[in-house]
Formats: sequence, structure tokens, C-alpha cells
Amino acid sequence: MTNNKIDSCSNETPMDNHEYKNSEAFKIIDIIEYVPKSVVIKSILRKTTGNVTAVSFDSGEILVGRKSPYDTLIQIIEGQSELIIDEQSSILENGESIIIPAHTSNTIKANVRFKMISTIIKSGYEDVIL
Repeated sequence: MTNNKIDSCSNETPMDNHEYKNSEAFKIIDIIEYVPKSVVIKSILRKTTGNVTAVSFDSGEILVGRKSPYDTLIQIIEGQSELIIDEQSSILENGESIIIPAHTSNTIKANVRFKMISTIIKSGYEDVIL
């Protein structure tokens, strides 16, 4: 089990905020591929107020101990994932979603390979002090 992370949008210029053209259709499941023993992250839309990211996990990969100051919507678009939020495990199937509350510990496990969309909206928490 490795924790390789590939960001296929690392060639972005500071002016770019997404890779896809506005008003042009694309198949979300086809924009990201699986890479053996890796987690692949691809930005779909990046703004100062939040971002939308496609992520693929090869079987056996884990993202551990992640926390965000913002709520995060996870949508499984292919396969199955295990999400552990504050020590409570949930198995999500293709087409299912879950909200990870802000400031909670979470782990994402790929017992089988899967693809997901992560949506973060950065608002409402700016004044929270931890």
C-alpha cells in the first residue's frame, strides 16, 4: 500500500482556474484514469471560493488524517469507497454521496479501485478560530 499522489494539472498557470472550457460538455468519468499504486487528482474547477476535483484511487490506496476547514461533498462516480469520518465508517457505492463536515478527521480507503468527485465550498467558516 503506497500513498502516491499525482496531480495531473501541475502545469497550470496562475491565471488558469480550470482545465475545461465553459459551456462545453464532457464525460466526468473519462477525465481521470487509474494509475497503479496511486491516487490521481485532477482539478476540474478552481476558484477562491472553492474547487471541484476528480480523484481516482487504485485498489489498496488510502488518504489518511485529512481535515478541512470547509464542508466537502464526496460523490462516487465509479466503484466503491470506504470513508471514515470521526471513526465512523461508511461504504459508498457508485452514485452515492456523503458530506464530510468541516474540521472533522477523515480517511478515504480504496478497498477496490474507484473514482470520485470532491467539491469544496469555501464560505461560512472564515471567522472560525480553532
